[in-house]
Formats: sequence, C-alpha cells, structure tokens
Amino acid sequence: MAGEPQADCLFCKIVDGEVPATVVRETDHTVAFRDINPQAPTHVLVVPRAHWRNAGELAAGDPVVAAALLADVAAVAEAEGLVDSGYRTVFNTGSGAGQTVFHVHAHVLGGRGLNWPPG
Repeated sequence: MAGEPQADCLFCKIVDGEVPATVVRETDHTVAFRDINPQAPTHVLVVPRAHWRNAGELAAGDPVVAAALLADVAAVAEAEGLVDSGYRTVFNTGSGAGQTVFHVHAHVLGGRGLNWPPG
C-alpha cells in the first residue's frame, strides 16, 4: 500500500535505520543520504519517509510530502554548497528510465559540469 513501509524496500530500511547510510539531513518528512555509487562529486538521495513507488504517485497521493521533498532537495543543495555553481535534481521513474529502487527518490548531483542531454 502506498505510504506504508515495505519490508523488502532498501530505502524503507535506510529510513528505519535498519541499513546504514551516510545521512546528511533528516526532517519529519524526508531523509537525505549519500549515494553509494556517486555519479558526481556530490550525489545525495532525498527520500520521503513514507513509501511511494515514484514521483508521480507521491505527487498524486501526498502533495504535502512531495513539496517537502523538493524543499529538502534545495536545502541539501545549499548545505552542500551547490547553489552558486548549480546542481541537477533527477527523478528516475520506471526501470526503463534507470529506477532500480522503487521508493521515490530525488538525486541531487553537483560539484562538476553536468552536460545536456544527460546520460
């Protein structure tokens, strides 16, 4: 069920403290932690505490948490010193787009040039 923790979800386990992660920010709605396979000098994942499969489901199901997640993306970028140099926020939705953990998460990437198109 959307919003409920999933026993087999890696990010739910990180949120619950069952799996270790390098946490850089925690709020009532989100947890932000360093990606274990960084694609840029700064690569932080921001996840809602509640389980939602992807960004679209989160936006439709809990717009308050969706807004909090975006606000926390900005807070992470500021804390990481990325605001002046720029940063990218990415939501992969579905396996065809590269989503491998089906718990919505925003990638906050920065610290190097990020060309367009990505990939």
